[in-house]
Amino acid sequence: MRIIIYFLISLWLIFLGVILGDYGPWYFAWLVGTVMIVLISAAGGALMDTQLEEEQQHK
Repeated sequence: MRIIIYFLISLWLIFLGVILGDYGPWYFAWLVGTVMIVLISAAGGALMDTQLEEEQQHK
């Protein structure tokens, strides 16, 4: 029974390797780009909050 499970896992991994072999770079670029957009948006929001707080303190 264990050999059948290992065989099915190996077939699944080979299938994923074939699929991701062609599309791997695209998915990597998409993942990195999405993370960068989120981080840049968070940094922009933090900068805006800081600027608004400084503006209110000077008034």
